[in-house]
Amino acid sequence: MLSSILNSEQAIQVNIQIMRIYTKIREMLLAHKDVFLRVEQVEKQMIKQDQKIEVLFSYLSKFIEREDKPQTRIGYEIGGKK
Repeated sequence: MLSSILNSEQAIQVNIQIMRIYTKIREMLLAHKDVFLRVEQVEKQMIKQDQKIEVLFSYLSKFIEREDKPQTRIGYEIGGKK
């Protein structure tokens, strides 16, 4: 923004370069729109997968917490051992 306000030769050159880069980026986006749409779809799928993985790990951690608690034995003891 400052390069468009200043009136020096260097500021003008910087402003021109910024505009050239902006147009190249826009051209690339238009030329490869299908690729960018596919990448966007993959990102959305990854977000869904990440959510599923988080749910899985939460269930696993609950299972591990339950397993850490000592369990009482059920049934008869053979041989009089306690």
